[in-house]
Amino acid sequence: MRFFLSVLLFAGLTAGAQTKITFNTDLTGPRINKHIYGHFAEHLGKCIYGGIYVGENNTKIPNVQGIRNDVVQALKELKVPNLRWPGGCFADTYQWKDGIGPKADRPKMVNVWWGGVTEDNSFGTHDFLDLCERIGAEPYLAGNVGSGTVKDLSDWVSYVNNPGGSPMSELRKKNGREKPWNVKLWGVGNEAWGCGGNMTAEYYANIYRQYATFMTDWDNNAKLYKIASGATDGDYGWTETLMKNIPHKMLAGVALHHYSVLSWEDKGPSVDFTEAQYFKSMQEASQMDEFITGHSTIMDKYDPEKKVALIVDEWGGWYNVEPGTNPGFLYQQNTMRDAVIAGLTLNIFNNHADRVRGANLAQVVNVLQSVILTNEEKMLLTPTYHVMKMYNVHQDAALVPINIESPLYEFQGKALKAVSSSASKDESGAINISLTNIDYSKAHEVVINLRGESFARVSGQILSAAKIRDHNTFENPQKVSIKSFSGAVLDKGILKLVIPAYSVITLKVTK
Repeated sequence: MRFFLSVLLFAGLTAGAQTKITFNTDLTGPRINKHIYGHFAEHLGKCIYGGIYVGENNTKIPNVQGIRNDVVQALKELKVPNLRWPGGCFADTYQWKDGIGPKADRPKMVNVWWGGVTEDNSFGTHDFLDLCERIGAEPYLAGNVGSGTVKDLSDWVSYVNNPGGSPMSELRKKNGREKPWNVKLWGVGNEAWGCGGNMTAEYYANIYRQYATFMTDWDNNAKLYKIASGATDGDYGWTETLMKNIPHKMLAGVALHHYSVLSWEDKGPSVDFTEAQYFKSMQEASQMDEFITGHSTIMDKYDPEKKVALIVDEWGGWYNVEPGTNPGFLYQQNTMRDAVIAGLTLNIFNNHADRVRGANLAQVVNVLQSVILTNEEKMLLTPTYHVMKMYNVHQDAALVPINIESPLYEFQGKALKAVSSSASKDESGAINISLTNIDYSKAHEVVINLRGESFARVSGQILSAAKIRDHNTFENPQKVSIKSFSGAVLDKGILKLVIPAYSVITLKVTK
């Protein structure tokens, strides 16, 4: 009880209604695919240049072949399972052959989507794939369908995957890479309904079939996992058209994009937001469950065995850029609001593990809901980074089915479930539980019934802050960070704790 009081005093709040959760720990569901915890690196603002890549001649920032050592180390510790590149909208203007060979000979290009800046193509295919090897992530290449050709994409597949004997594999060897990378994850275009070509679903389905036909598997080590450009939000007609018109033997996954955005006309500030803006962000994040359920229902109609995955390869909070920064660079701060968006969304993904088998947070460095921010030689980890790290215990673990009764977070006559949760069982038999409280002002008591097995010990971590707008800065990079949590009490299969407002907790329960 003393801990409960200390938590409430820390938050300056009184506890709300009780959250009741039941986990049947002896009844596991599908595997939570590690690729749900993927990330996204687009040629956008300072994500690549300045964020990941600082140039091979940079003596101020420690790097290996131009790639920042501090970013590599942070991403390794995050256990990034896959990294999507080069876009985004940028993907459908990117000519991959301009980014290989001697860097002095590479042509420049203008990034027409993001700020109109000129890029020198010094960061290309080799740099990206080498980065993925360094951080232990599978590369997810987004192919240019909007302005490229079938041959361009077919050549790219050959360049990175063909072991030898083809013109493209010999070109790769000439450029210094003997062995193929065996890239499996491929996006066949991006947002074909918008920046990827403003296509109709029927037209894109035919285009997909054409491109996918010529993306060749050379051996079992490089069996391609082809992902179609999917819908945005609740455009269920797009998903139905693809599932109906693309042979499923040609289709491994269908994408879905959804951002927690207040309004595309005015996205609101990233730090100095009101409670009304906060509540709207939580509404948008909570809708992810509705959209996944709707798209999954349509996919079940055509694919009842769930062989085709739903890949949410763009998600996150989207706000106005920080004052004084280039509006095309999408640079925003990252507060406890972003932390709870991440916790809530990952709980949704975990609980839909039967169909959701991949996702990519937008984006990895310096863009939108980043896990890392950089400023010259300085680097910081955001609250979102810490949530992704806390939750990586779920990667490839078995989902534990949940029954939850949550109190409501109410604002101006509207209400959302305040507490979300998911759980998994790892190979050792331990149960990992994640909890997120989106409530703006109330802590909530949580009672968890662990049925099916007996457990003796519980440990935990918490991400919380004194104020909801708290965030890390280059002057104070540790203001929001993971702390040990000892406030969960386990007695005869019942776990009790109090989760503060706008906070995230993970618990590990062992026998």
